[in-house]
Amino acid sequence: MGEIISLKENRAFKRIYAKGKSYVAPNLVMYTMKNRVGFTRVGITTSKKIGKAVQRNRARRVIREAYRQINSNTNRNLDIVFVARGRTTKAKMQEVMKEMKYSMKKAGIIE
Repeated sequence: MGEIISLKENRAFKRIYAKGKSYVAPNLVMYTMKNRVGFTRVGITTSKKIGKAVQRNRARRVIREAYRQINSNTNRNLDIVFVARGRTTKAKMQEVMKEMKYSMKKAGIIE
């Protein structure tokens, strides 16, 4: 279960932003919503407010790796979107992972 299935379509992101539930942490915002495809899909967004391309790519890598570490027991029908915040570019992966676990516990995704 190492592979992460990505959300790619803009309309999927818009649907989740509009109708999904959000959980805010200092380094990232998580939106969740049920889907009908039978597996979890994950999207990661970084806006230009975060920084230039290098910072945005680092933020995406950190978020993706943190999710990969937690991913083992998130086998539900969910769409999850992680939005990087300004502090994410300077944050350590463990810090982001801790906040991600907290948000996921709040959302009832993991125990």
